[in-house]
Amino acid sequence: MQPQPRGFVCLVERSFGAATDFPEFWNPKIMSPICVNAPAARNYLPAVLMKAKLVMTGRSRTEIAQAIESALNRNELPALEPGAMCYMMSKQQYLSDNDKCWHPHMMWFVPGDAAKKWGANLPGSPTIAANDPEDRMTIFLVWVGNWSDGTSAPRDMH
Repeated sequence: MQPQPRGFVCLVERSFGAATDFPEFWNPKIMSPICVNAPAARNYLPAVLMKAKLVMTGRSRTEIAQAIESALNRNELPALEPGAMCYMMSKQQYLSDNDKCWHPHMMWFVPGDAAKKWGANLPGSPTIAANDPEDRMTIFLVWVGNWSDGTSAPRDMH
C-alpha cells in the first residue's frame, strides 16, 4: 500500500493535464505550477499522472480519453473527496498562448456538472466554473489578490 498524502503536493502541470479536447493539449510551452491539498492529491492527481503516463507512451488524444473513461467506469481512479482543491498563484504560469500569466487563483474540484447549483458564471459572481465531463467534475475558480511572491495582482487582466 502506498502512503497517502497528508499535506499539499506541488507540481508543474503540462498541457496534457487538461481535457483531451483542450485546443492546446500538445502545446509544449504550457507550464501550470499548481499545489493541491491532500484530498486532491489522493483523488485528482491519479488522473493527471495517468494522462502523463499515457502521453509518454505515445497515446493519441482519443486513446487517452478512452483510457480515462474506462478507468473511471471500473473505479480504477478514485472519486473526488469533498474539499479537494488547489491554488495556482505563480507568476511563472503559462496556461495557454492566450493566457500566459492569467491571474492568481484557487480552484475546487467537485464531482459532476455543478456550476448552476453553485451560482457560478453569473453576472457579478466572483466564481468561475468550468465543467470537465471527461474527468467527471466541475472546476470552480476564484481569483485571489496576490501572487505567490506577495505582490498585488491586477484586478482585471482581460
